[in-house]
Amino acid sequence: MSSQAGFIYDSSELQYRFHDSHPFNQQRLLHTHQLLYHTQALSPSDLIKPTKLDEQTLLNIHTSEYVSMVKALSTSKPSTQAVSRAEQYGLGIGDTPFFYGMHEATMTTVAGSVTAADLVMSGERKRALHLAGGLHHAFRNKAAGFCVYNDASVAIAHIHEKYDGARVLYIDTDVHHGDGVQETFYTDPHVCTFSIHETGKYLFPGTGYASERGDGHGFGYNFNLPMEPYTEDESWLDCFQAAIHKVTSFFKPDIIISQHGCDAHYYDPLSHQHCSMNIYLEMPRIIKHLADMWCDGRWVALGGGGYDIWRVVPRAWSLLWLTMNNHPLIDQLRADSTILLPQQWVSELQANSPEVLPLTWMDDIKAWEGVPRLQEINEKNEQTKQLSMLYLPS
Repeated sequence: MSSQAGFIYDSSELQYRFHDSHPFNQQRLLHTHQLLYHTQALSPSDLIKPTKLDEQTLLNIHTSEYVSMVKALSTSKPSTQAVSRAEQYGLGIGDTPFFYGMHEATMTTVAGSVTAADLVMSGERKRALHLAGGLHHAFRNKAAGFCVYNDASVAIAHIHEKYDGARVLYIDTDVHHGDGVQETFYTDPHVCTFSIHETGKYLFPGTGYASERGDGHGFGYNFNLPMEPYTEDESWLDCFQAAIHKVTSFFKPDIIISQHGCDAHYYDPLSHQHCSMNIYLEMPRIIKHLADMWCDGRWVALGGGGYDIWRVVPRAWSLLWLTMNNHPLIDQLRADSTILLPQQWVSELQANSPEVLPLTWMDDIKAWEGVPRLQEINEKNEQTKQLSMLYLPS
């Protein structure tokens, strides 16, 4: 098995775009690529185009009725009948409005995640990264939360079907609960889902409580770790590391698929967390360690949320790729948090950025406003972690 990681990318994935003022902006993919190129950590030989997807693979998760509606709303001039029914399928004027070319763009995204799964399960690559993926809110028959098709769910179902019922551990680190993946596999004991996120008491999608443990044969294979608003790095990482080690030891997966939304950051406009780049340095390290320990290294990583596309997403996703490739910069950053970003990248991006860009890979959190009630927040998170892990062996 090769130790090299594969970077799945197709420029057509940039066409997954709702409208100019929508917070979901795939220009963040280009910003990340440029940072990795300037870091000399991504070469053309690393890039792999998604293999064309058979629509039947999509139908393993989504209903034919829903796919037909997505197609009908993807044309340049959707019919009046299709438009009148769009809201029924989550594709109206809300979070996930329909757009021209929607079906084709999202099919490429799904294809990218399935390609990543095949690369790893076949042994062609030990690890694979698909940053355009991670559309974890889509349901079988409905779009939600900026997500049209659920590429993570399709990739997981594909693995289970093609690779002799392989056991998949899905780890979701997006600040928003991975509800679409959870619901898809809620009764399936061959798929274990784990999501750390901001509590649904205050944030979309309003789900992901510790009491949601699965149902039927899948009871006990679903884990949620809802964090309090304004959680800082130490509490987030303490809870994540302790919980995911227990879950992985319990489930003993054949492969890990992880979703790496980076919207728990202090700068992100769509959440209330107080975390820094440190969690995006450490969480991939923890996941890689678990994949090496339990899955012979098999690990597929997907993108996800992240709405500060200038100051946060490129750095966080670059750290993920550097970890997957065992790049020496990762250990250097743990030893020295003041290492500078490539000056040329900062200069090029700053010319278009509405925000003043950071100059270093890691954050200077001393300049951030302190969190009131910090001890109370940390104690509540610890209680939640204990509740989430209640029925696991100690």
